[in-house]
Amino acid sequence: MGTIQPSLVGFEHIKRFFDRRRQIVVAKVLPGEFYVTKENEIVSTVLGSCISACIWEEKLGIGGMNHFMLPVKRDEHGADGWQGDLSYTCRYGHWAMEYLINEIIKYGGRRENMLAKVFGGGKIVPNMSDVGASNIQFVRHFLQQESIPVIAHDVGGPWPRKVIFHPNSGMAKIKKLKSLHNDTIQARESIYRKDIEKNEQESDIELF
Repeated sequence: MGTIQPSLVGFEHIKRFFDRRRQIVVAKVLPGEFYVTKENEIVSTVLGSCISACIWEEKLGIGGMNHFMLPVKRDEHGADGWQGDLSYTCRYGHWAMEYLINEIIKYGGRRENMLAKVFGGGKIVPNMSDVGASNIQFVRHFLQQESIPVIAHDVGGPWPRKVIFHPNSGMAKIKKLKSLHNDTIQARESIYRKDIEKNEQESDIELF
């Protein structure tokens, strides 16, 4: 079995395992999580209407991936809500993007050397509003404002995606799950969004 180096501080909770077929460590990012690494490892996730931004510093090979479901948290006045339960923050695009970029900078990355690839934003739950489209619009605008070029993307459509990303090189691969596990992902996202809405009601902060 391959050696798994310790993760960077703050990412000990992320599930990691040694992939024998690829002969590399894989970090699995779940909804509301993000992961940054300097090691030779892969970051993986499965997306429905959620978005993952894969960002890396091309000169140093430091980078990572996030996984968020809603663009931004709003308070009762319609402004960005920067208070509340911090365990929910990376479920929202604004925090997920800020934290990812700031962690790369923390370990020596320079913003002017960052590149991005963006995936997800599908409309996989027929009876829900098109959260995916809002997520796509948000992440494009955010990266444009931050002057981080998006050099590749695969977004929209009616299917979930599996994404793997190698931050050292910037390599990313996707697999569209046109039938496999589709029902499971739909159910997970429906439950996940209800959980967010419940948390919003309990904290007296409106979702939109």
